[in-house]
Amino acid sequence: MNTRQVSQDNDEAVAADELPGVIQRSRVHEGLPFPLGATWDGLGVNFALFSANATRVELCLFDDSGTHELERVELPEYTDEVWHGYLPDARPGQLYGYRVHGPYAPEEGHRFNPNKLLLDPYAKQLIGELTWDEALFGYTIGHPDGDLSFDERDSSPFMPRCRVVDPAFTWGRSLGLQLPWDHTILYEMHVRGYTMRHPAVPVALRGTFAGLMVNTVVDYIRSLGVSSVEFLPIHAFVDDQHLLEQGLRNYWGYNTLGFFAPHSRYLSGESINEFKELVARYHAAGLEVILDVVYNHTAEGNQLGPTLSLKGIDNAVYYRLQPDQPRYYIDDTGTGNTLNLSHPRVLQMVTDSLRYWATEMRVDGFRFDLATILGRERDAFDEGGGFLDACRQDPVLSQVKLIAEPWDCGPGGYQVGGFPPGWAEWNDRFRDTTRAFWRGDEGQLSELATRLLGSADVFKRRGRRPFASVNFVTAHDGFTLYDLVAYNKKHNKPNGDKNRDGHDNNLSWNHGEEGPTDDPEIQALRLRQIRNFLATILFSQGTPMLLAGDELLRTQQGNNNAYCQDNEISWVDWNPSGDAHAMIDYVRRVIALRLHYPILRRGRFLSGEFNETMGLKEVTWLAPDGEEMDVERWENPEARTLELLLDGRAQPSGIRRHGDDRSLLILFNAHAEPVTFALPQSPRGSGWQCRLDTSRTVDEAAFHDEYVMESHSLALLELMQDCAGQSEPNV
Repeated sequence: MNTRQVSQDNDEAVAADELPGVIQRSRVHEGLPFPLGATWDGLGVNFALFSANATRVELCLFDDSGTHELERVELPEYTDEVWHGYLPDARPGQLYGYRVHGPYAPEEGHRFNPNKLLLDPYAKQLIGELTWDEALFGYTIGHPDGDLSFDERDSSPFMPRCRVVDPAFTWGRSLGLQLPWDHTILYEMHVRGYTMRHPAVPVALRGTFAGLMVNTVVDYIRSLGVSSVEFLPIHAFVDDQHLLEQGLRNYWGYNTLGFFAPHSRYLSGESINEFKELVARYHAAGLEVILDVVYNHTAEGNQLGPTLSLKGIDNAVYYRLQPDQPRYYIDDTGTGNTLNLSHPRVLQMVTDSLRYWATEMRVDGFRFDLATILGRERDAFDEGGGFLDACRQDPVLSQVKLIAEPWDCGPGGYQVGGFPPGWAEWNDRFRDTTRAFWRGDEGQLSELATRLLGSADVFKRRGRRPFASVNFVTAHDGFTLYDLVAYNKKHNKPNGDKNRDGHDNNLSWNHGEEGPTDDPEIQALRLRQIRNFLATILFSQGTPMLLAGDELLRTQQGNNNAYCQDNEISWVDWNPSGDAHAMIDYVRRVIALRLHYPILRRGRFLSGEFNETMGLKEVTWLAPDGEEMDVERWENPEARTLELLLDGRAQPSGIRRHGDDRSLLILFNAHAEPVTFALPQSPRGSGWQCRLDTSRTVDEAAFHDEYVMESHSLALLELMQDCAGQSEPNV
């Protein structure tokens, strides 16, 4: 390798015609300290890297194959803690990395080691795979001094390369959608797993962004009626060494290596424009694109982890370290390290990344993994923390959808309802209550009622709306919906951890037999319970979220932590059974009902109190005998039935006026026996018509006095008006 340092004299540059295609001694100018990263301006490339504690930074340039280092260029300027230089001879496609000099003093928090090739945190594309080797570590593995030792081996042969990109892309008329929250239905999907078994997707495109653009795939997603596809992490990530040694992978991708670069395995070709094409295609189909992002930690682990990027660029700045022992990391994520968003440059990196994806890639929103970390300052979570304030005031980020997973592993990490205005949050209380109620657990009625109306006890503050509650029963983490009704226990042995990983308290019920069954009664009950779960999600106030593949009755064979299963355990099976075809049609129907009845997705919290101004109750809770629920009924641990009456005359917004929505009645029966429900009488109506019953084919006849509910079932009834000319739901 040619490790000569570049001369600052432009006259020493080798002419291009002398060594065609090879840069031997690049011309280098001062350049600018902004923007950070490698920026092509049409004439050359500006390189800028933040490091407050480095003493020298070398830019390593590689040939097109990435196998040969052509030159090391010392960045000539240091401005405002940014090392920078401009190469007029560099072009898009140039492969590069950094070597950063500085003190190697782990006990002081510094882990500089110029023997380690480092990835640019702002790299827009990474080329090649990381190959695990002891040379990737800044210390010598097996040395008596552990991570205090200093390793002199070159890590370059085992590292990916950064690539300079040309951001040019013709978007045409494609624009972001900015769908209102009350029309939002999230569909959580894994890029790779969704198409790996899809027969309409060419084999070469399966598991890629291109595979998701196949017309059959897009048309199917649109046909469901969902509004927003939420991708599991697509940022470049690392497969853990211990997983690879077992023939497994970090399938989910919650192990980020680069916050600006798409994961290389999701590209069918060499251009990142493939992702832009995907976004444009989905926008044209009326679908939002939301990214699951992981800004709470990186793939570099703790003090015994590898040196791949931030650890070698400025460890003491990028990570939260133990105040009294900066050799060690604060681990509020359970992954070994925690990003230090209290530092302005780290905060800048995260917000720059978000703006890049929102503007350059035109995504419509983000779901933040372990989001409590992002609002955590030195001592504790703060809803007025720097990152949350930055998002709120940012002209770009304040206009996209922001969804928090509102917990982490640190002290006080559970913050459901604790995020500021402008944020939606995963609501695990909705998940757990819904699971417990349909399983038949005691004492769930009061909690269920609160969750059905948007969890006002958690989210009704500071002007927040019901959409802040993201209502779900299943997600990537845990059982699929079919496994929730087919397994009492987790079955995670294929993960290689002796079934010790994954949650034990799943609130699941196998309905009499563990796993697959030939018993028609058990299978029928399981399918009815799945329909109950789906209807509960979609008929509740708030933002519904469905797990992709649940409508196909996808199973993970009881694995509730399939993070490492890049195989048929996790991939969606596109050879559905007859039951699955019926479930797909059911999902379409339930979604259509939600969209048809605005009262199911109010933009404000509904109240069960009598409104004297309006002369009505927006919400009335009834027992099966038709009487209003009282304290004794709410507190009865044996009660498993409930009627929810939604009065369509209730005001649709904060304006004091009557609404003209249809009045609806939702009946819940989690008993093991049929129950007869008395139907409320109304001088405005001519009876109740069933629009959905999870236990039977819908009967279009009107019901006046009572309605018989089968065991473990849910029904949606509409009050039929006396006056003619009312439109019927198009479902």
